[in-house]
Amino acid sequence: MAKQGRVMESEGQSDAAARLDALTHAAKAAAPAGLPPVHLWNPPFCGDLDIRIASDGSWHYLGTPIGRPALVRLFSTILKREGDRYFLVTPVEKVGIRVDDAPFLAVEMKAEGEGSARTLSFRTNVDDWVRCDADRPLRFEPAADGGLRPYLHVRADLWAKVTRALYYDLVDMGEEHTVDGRAMFGIWSGGRFFAMADAAQARA
Repeated sequence: MAKQGRVMESEGQSDAAARLDALTHAAKAAAPAGLPPVHLWNPPFCGDLDIRIASDGSWHYLGTPIGRPALVRLFSTILKREGDRYFLVTPVEKVGIRVDDAPFLAVEMKAEGEGSARTLSFRTNVDDWVRCDADRPLRFEPAADGGLRPYLHVRADLWAKVTRALYYDLVDMGEEHTVDGRAMFGIWSGGRFFAMADAAQARA
């Protein structure tokens, strides 16, 4: 029975590897350059694949980190969110994956200008640069430690979690601004003010 179990497990892993290879080839064919139009694709759902994006932005397959940046980059281009679920999508298939927090991580930031004339740009862990503005806003959510967790809109319904180090940089650049008659503490970028917290709370 133990031998039979090992054989079945091996066959299952082989099947998963074959599905991953097929998905990789389909993704390369669908997106030879740039970002493919995944929002236009609605292929049949082909089940879940054991791929997980951890909270630190790393990708894992069958519990093992994917150590090929080019493959992670490729898969990130065919990532799609529908409701609370994430999928890798090609013109012919859609497979579900797990995302612990956000699918991307903002790991580098550049600032141009000062105050309301400032523009922030962020580099993600898959080397996309995203300009923060009204179309790609920042949002701030409460963290378990009482602080805030910032997220940057990357595209469609996909967000990047901003690293803790960059969050501190945002706080250092933050300033007060009146929003709807209320003093708020936040950051300017791309002509828009992104509020972090009530100004009185930030000063406390």
